[in-house]
Amino acid sequence: MRTIKLTISYEGTAYNGFQRQMNGIGIQQVLELRLAKLFGHELRMNGAGRTDTGVHAYGQVVSFKTNGTIPIDRIVIASRCLLPHDIVITKAEEVNENFHAQYSAISKIYVYKIYPHDMPNPFLRNYAWHITRKLDTAAMHQASQFVVGTHDFSAFRAAGSANNSPIRTIMEANCQFNDDILELSFWGTGFLYHMVRNLTGTLVEIGLGCRRIEDFKTILESRQRKKAGITAPAHGLYLQEVKYS
Repeated sequence: MRTIKLTISYEGTAYNGFQRQMNGIGIQQVLELRLAKLFGHELRMNGAGRTDTGVHAYGQVVSFKTNGTIPIDRIVIASRCLLPHDIVITKAEEVNENFHAQYSAISKIYVYKIYPHDMPNPFLRNYAWHITRKLDTAAMHQASQFVVGTHDFSAFRAAGSANNSPIRTIMEANCQFNDDILELSFWGTGFLYHMVRNLTGTLVEIGLGCRRIEDFKTILESRQRKKAGITAPAHGLYLQEVKYS
């Protein structure tokens, strides 16, 4: 048996998230069904992260076992005629049998994109959160630095989410423009459900002047979700990269 690692880019608008769904179509289902033709048997994949409905990815990673004989250097090219245009395999590797896309990951980078302009851009409606008022990006960046380090992120986890440990480590957080798009990036060892979207919603409220920079630290230390800001829309979120040792 071979262990295959695939790096995937996708536009998540048309899907009910990455994970296999009972009452909808997940990207995982499409990959397993379509790529079975390449490997000659049913596939069961493990994904590095469970992105939500409408969330996109530059560098999602999946792994699976196969006894298929297709050469590793043919997988990317052969997949192009099998996958829909909004899902693309960018890299294929044969890895150690103990590799697991989720459990072998040591950190992830998420990026949230905001389009802060008075006029909407129809070409960005599925790819960035449109905010019509000016944002104090310097204040947002300064506040974002409070998350760097190891903290209890209970204030930024979704209500009713799984009862796992809320302790997470963030190595780096940034808030900067890339042309007309404001990008908030978070590099960490792991993330709670809706954590990046809740962090973003709170930082936007600081950027709008609805909260002070110091309020962000108070919210983090409170460990209470009700004290934090709104949940940013899913369509501005991207899984940028999954890192392995």
